[in-house]
Amino acid sequence: MIDQSQITKFKELVGKAEHITVVQAENPDGDSLGSAIALEHILGGQDKKIELYCAVEIPKYMRYITGWDRVSDEFNPDTDLTIVVDASAKSLLEAAYKAFDFTSVPSIIIDHHPTDEDPGADLVINQPEYTATSQLIFDIVRPFEWEINLEAAEAMLASIQADTLGLTSAKVGADALQVVTELHQIQPELRIATVEERRRALGKKDLDIIEYKGRLLQRIEYFFDNQLAVVVIPLEEIKQYSDKYNPSVLVLEELRNAKQVRLGVALKVYEDRITGKLREINNAQFCGEIAQEFGGGGHPFAAGFKIEETDVDKIKKQLVTVAGGHLLE
Repeated sequence: MIDQSQITKFKELVGKAEHITVVQAENPDGDSLGSAIALEHILGGQDKKIELYCAVEIPKYMRYITGWDRVSDEFNPDTDLTIVVDASAKSLLEAAYKAFDFTSVPSIIIDHHPTDEDPGADLVINQPEYTATSQLIFDIVRPFEWEINLEAAEAMLASIQADTLGLTSAKVGADALQVVTELHQIQPELRIATVEERRRALGKKDLDIIEYKGRLLQRIEYFFDNQLAVVVIPLEEIKQYSDKYNPSVLVLEELRNAKQVRLGVALKVYEDRITGKLREINNAQFCGEIAQEFGGGGHPFAAGFKIEETDVDKIKKQLVTVAGGHLLE
């Protein structure tokens, strides 16, 4: 549970600020985007100027969440409070730290990814038992009776759906369902189907993406009697296809149908770094622990990392070794 002193501190920091910037990590997902947009509406309703920042462009497959187009990749230094959502690991916020000196103004981190790292913020509210950051935000702001308008409620719902595979993951419990129920009570027009229909419509793929997905699936490497599936995505393919659909997601969404696979990993190779996206497939609840070995973070079901290295064979070998320590226990 969230400590009451943290909720009080949150209200105090927000109350003193006039201009607030909500920050997402460099691997934005549905939870981070929905959480940022929800805060934009909720804190904007308290007469605060809110700006949304992410160092990378919001991927097209996430643009079913209304408000994505208000996220800027340019940091406005004229801010007096920063709130980082859905991330604690500094390696996932490198571009943000380069764009702005976070120590120059008060900062808050709201996250649900376990980490051993001290992010150095004025207030860190990190609750790994929560299914999504928006669920955490709901519990933080609810005691204040601040308005949660329909747009904020929908963004929070989209965030929770995104991090729970549509409320189907093993981590979904009564607490998460209670938040969804209360959001509906606050905004009776809120509908799960509305968000899901937009997501599915945006998820439709051009034929060249389907053909590319077939090639990606053929390149998957399997280890430990098919328990671990790894695919490498080179820079030229990132440049060619990412604007239409995230190559990592193309593979990982299909691997969810694999019977033997327990852990799926997509490694993307850039000019100066390698990123990893990890997803549990059949109840392999240690994605976050593996990502932390590479300076990243996440929760047991999904995680990611970024490392300043371009030798993908070296990183893949290390990844297989670390993953094997969990899969063969």
